[in-house]
Amino acid sequence: MSEIKKIKALVKPEMKEFNMFFKEAVKTKVPLLDIVMNYIIRRKGKQMRPMFVFLTAILFGEVNKSTYTAATLIELMHTATLIHDDVVDNSDKRRGFFSINALWKSKIAVLTGDFLLSKGLLLAINNKEYQLLEIVSEAVKEIAEGELLQIEKSRKLDITEETYFEIIYKKTATLIASCTAAGAKSANANDEDIQKLKEFGKYAGIAFQIKDDLFDYQKTNLTGKPTGNDIKEKKMTLPLIYALNNSNNSEKKKILKIIRKYNSNNDKVKEIIDFVKNKGGMDYSEKKMNEYKDKAIQVLDKYPDSTAKTALIDLVKYIAVRKK
Repeated sequence: MSEIKKIKALVKPEMKEFNMFFKEAVKTKVPLLDIVMNYIIRRKGKQMRPMFVFLTAILFGEVNKSTYTAATLIELMHTATLIHDDVVDNSDKRRGFFSINALWKSKIAVLTGDFLLSKGLLLAINNKEYQLLEIVSEAVKEIAEGELLQIEKSRKLDITEETYFEIIYKKTATLIASCTAAGAKSANANDEDIQKLKEFGKYAGIAFQIKDDLFDYQKTNLTGKPTGNDIKEKKMTLPLIYALNNSNNSEKKKILKIIRKYNSNNDKVKEIIDFVKNKGGMDYSEKKMNEYKDKAIQVLDKYPDSTAKTALIDLVKYIAVRKK
């Protein structure tokens, strides 16, 4: 049994209940929308975010209706942002399957994302979960800010390491932080513990995104997206930023020129990938990823040993070693 399956087995009843809760939350009487929703439900990923919610709740007590509301709210918001993201990036694939906009075009994709966002808002309001709504709404706002910041910087190709970490916190880590904060809140943790678990989720999320960015420089296509895809989209991620920072002016100029003018040329993209590897960009990024993984685990040090704590630690470790 793989590591992720072992972790998932610990919350198997909760995950089963969650899937029913989510299916109920996206019910609609509009036939076209119902078809799209069924397509989304059938193609769910590893579902790490609800696992973070449930394991965090168990760390402080037990899973209850508030926990299911939190997990469903986050999954609704997350799915909406992914659909909108695919429209923005004009992506035809998501997790190896056709994206919503590839099958139903961008107008339906945008409206589907809007529908999911509204269902999330209504779910929280109808259950009077205002603090959960505040936690998750803050994350959704930051995701939009992160995307816009990345678009702005990709035009200028001037992302510093500091800006990179700001972008990945907003784009990815903030949502995982909302999972762990919302899970703690649902189990009636105090404000200090909610903040601590939010910090845990932030560090885990940063490690997750660095790992994702490393996949782009690997030879095999295990992520469902083409190798070098970030380069083709002019996204400056940590391996490339480090390599450029450790290059002379002529090397920098050459690489930046390729990104600006030849980013769709596969041979030129391979040249950049080789450059990043030779300059130690991969090794440095692996090191930073492991630093954030360790930071996340250290946050849990103050809590007594338990099955939930061990599973959360294992989940963070899995993030750093996963193959896709």
